[in-house]
Amino acid sequence: MRQRSATSTPQAGQQDLSFSNKGLVRDLLLTLLAAVFTGLSGSILLILLVFGWSSVEANSLREEAANLQLRSLDGQLLQRAPLMKSDLHVDINGMLARVRVEHRFINPSSSWMEGIYQFPLPESSAVERLRMQIGEHIIEGRIEEKREARRIYRKARNEGKKASLLSQQRANIFSASLSNIAPGEKIRVAIEFQQQVRYAQGRFELRLPLVVAPRYIPGTPLASETPNTESLAGWARDTDQVMDASQITPPVIDPRDGVVNPVSLRVRLNPGLPLQSVDSHYHQMMETVDREGVVHLRLADDWVPAERDFLLSWQPQPGYAPRSALFTEHWQGDDYALLMILPPDANNPDTTLKRDLIFVIDHSGSMHGTSMVQAKAALKLAIGRLKTSDRFNLIGFNNRSRSLFSSPQPATSGNLGRASRFIDRLQAEGGTEMYPALEKALGQRDESGRLRQVVFLTDGSVGNERALFDLIRRDLGENRLFTVGIGSAPNSLFMQRAAAYGRGSFIYIGDLDEVADRMQSLLEKLEHPAMSHINIAWQGPGDIEVEPRRFPDLYLGEPLMIAIKGREFRGSLVIEGSRGSESWRQVVNLESKEEKTGLHTLWARRRIASLLAMAEDEMALGEKRQAVLDLALRHQLVSPYTSLVAVEKRVSRTGSEHLEGGMMPVNLPAGWHAGSVFGELPQTASRGPLVLLLGGLLLLVWMALFRQRRIERPSAGLFKC
Repeated sequence: MRQRSATSTPQAGQQDLSFSNKGLVRDLLLTLLAAVFTGLSGSILLILLVFGWSSVEANSLREEAANLQLRSLDGQLLQRAPLMKSDLHVDINGMLARVRVEHRFINPSSSWMEGIYQFPLPESSAVERLRMQIGEHIIEGRIEEKREARRIYRKARNEGKKASLLSQQRANIFSASLSNIAPGEKIRVAIEFQQQVRYAQGRFELRLPLVVAPRYIPGTPLASETPNTESLAGWARDTDQVMDASQITPPVIDPRDGVVNPVSLRVRLNPGLPLQSVDSHYHQMMETVDREGVVHLRLADDWVPAERDFLLSWQPQPGYAPRSALFTEHWQGDDYALLMILPPDANNPDTTLKRDLIFVIDHSGSMHGTSMVQAKAALKLAIGRLKTSDRFNLIGFNNRSRSLFSSPQPATSGNLGRASRFIDRLQAEGGTEMYPALEKALGQRDESGRLRQVVFLTDGSVGNERALFDLIRRDLGENRLFTVGIGSAPNSLFMQRAAAYGRGSFIYIGDLDEVADRMQSLLEKLEHPAMSHINIAWQGPGDIEVEPRRFPDLYLGEPLMIAIKGREFRGSLVIEGSRGSESWRQVVNLESKEEKTGLHTLWARRRIASLLAMAEDEMALGEKRQAVLDLALRHQLVSPYTSLVAVEKRVSRTGSEHLEGGMMPVNLPAGWHAGSVFGELPQTASRGPLVLLLGGLLLLVWMALFRQRRIERPSAGLFKC
């Protein structure tokens, strides 16, 4: 055995050596590849396990917020809600618009459902009618005290009857509830309101918001021992600063999943004077004009997503711009009037005003993207118009606020350069802590007699408006506050009322192309105050009630809008004011007419807003509530203390059939970035488990390869002796 092996050893040894060399090279290559793969897979595994586990933890926290979004009536997580489409029909006559919003609820599921939908309206709109249509059957809603309306709705819902409830959450946020929608059923709920058209700078304008933008909710969440479906409706919990946060934060659909709530829109415009132009600023419209000069408009596309405001403006032909307008109505024994007066421009405008201008810019997460671009461009235009006699300062805010200077500084070239660099460095991120920034802006004053103007650029997406309004009234002093609404869906309630309390004015910028024109218009106003110290006196029988009770200063191109109520209009209204060092006076004759214009609702809406704005030392809370309730019931208006409710008499759902439903989602406003607002939108399923699964599979592959190498190594020829 050994001899035979010995005689063949040289040839066999050469073969063994050849094979060993080849095996050595092969094994070295395989070992190198295995080592590289092991290192890569181990690194990837480590990353996936660490970040995947972090993602799971983060998503588990976000799921808690997601669980607040869609819940059934018994508090369980709901995965689906009714679908909805909306039709808007706008009828404009002169300076008054009547709008009908028709919501079409569709139940695509096999279960009985309830739908709760939050939608925006103009903050000064007078909501007065609700109709629910089931097939050909129409049920008219009625105004009730809010608690009673809610009780009627709940009772009908629990009894299996179809019912609809319309309530006000804010002056510009409303909710519509519809119960007992049968599987596959379609139900229409129509809402009607009146709105005053705005006139400024020679143009008429009507703005209709279409989506409730997410609000920043400051404060500490309130503990709730007995949670109910109402307190769990929205994505935010009630806090000590925003005690109804859950009622103004409807769930937001992830933009990656598409859009919901499509809207159609038609407009009938009867301007009452020849027009030079009609413009739809953010939606493409088809336009026709009939023989009477009435303009008819409809969307070029049949439907658009409810994700940005609708803005329509029209300009009279040269020579037809109104200097004044008067509308009257006689209703239930009283006379009502809406009066517009455009004061003449000052003969010698003061171009040597010594001013302190404080510019405040919001750079929170909701301003990310196009809104931040618009705000920066607007701010650079503003500081570019400063005169050498002006002093200025910049305040930027998100979670915290910081100033460029400790106090207003002269508009020198060096300071303007520092301001430009300050603006360039602003990044949209973080929360919207508006209160400290506004407090800082109103507090930057001295006693030099300079005109102090505060320009506030923001989307206004906050839930604590009332606290901000109280701050403005308390700290305004001789400041004047001007608001610039930025983005596709700014909070009109904050913009308009902050400017009103601040004795200033407001503008909106919804597109980058508008920045130059709209900022120039605002800056010209700031440079030319038109009229102040306005007073009104009535010369006629009886007394009149005028809204607003306190008149703001007027600026170049701005009209004075007055809503009036009296027992009998048979006399004159005397209006006086100051234009710089000059006095201005105008007399308007009022006469009763039998026109049916709905002016009484606009007057009542203004009066309700004035009552709610009164401080506690002006009017006790109980007295204020009763006065608002009486007005809303008499004029049949939705208010903070009244709601519209409609109930079908017949029972649709039996007690054995379960009812599901919850708050319906809304779109993220156009131009907003979900990651900058929420961090990441809540989702029904986390990607964390998928990441962990992938990491686990890589681990198994790595272990299998490692085991295979251990098996192969003894026969590979390495270290053979």
